[in-house]
Amino acid sequence: MQIGELARRTGVSTRSLRYYEQRGLLRAHRDTNGYRRYDAECVETVGRIRELLATGLGTDDIRVLLPCTQGGPALMPCALSWGAIERQMVQLDEEIAELERRRAALGTYAQIMRERGTQDEALAASALRSA
Repeated sequence: MQIGELARRTGVSTRSLRYYEQRGLLRAHRDTNGYRRYDAECVETVGRIRELLATGLGTDDIRVLLPCTQGGPALMPCALSWGAIERQMVQLDEEIAELERRRAALGTYAQIMRERGTQDEALAASALRSA
């Protein structure tokens, strides 16, 4: 199939498919006229790529993991897959900790703003009564 048909079957843009090919995630054969030609299993491969991208893995990790993939989103247990998955989970844990820290800081600011807002309202009411 040509790139347009693969794009229609997978819901992925032709630009993304070219990028996957450039990053070594997808292989295309070239016709004599230079058009890309994809095998039928590329539909499943693109699905796997999308699933792995959705986990936050980068294309370098995905390129290494693709040989470990099997039908569906599962990975065959191999040293490559365990290492990449564990690295991604550590990174996510670090990002979650940073988001929690930032949320706590925003919460502190929000509390201060609420308290000051209440104080400002009390001062405004007091000023209006004095006038």
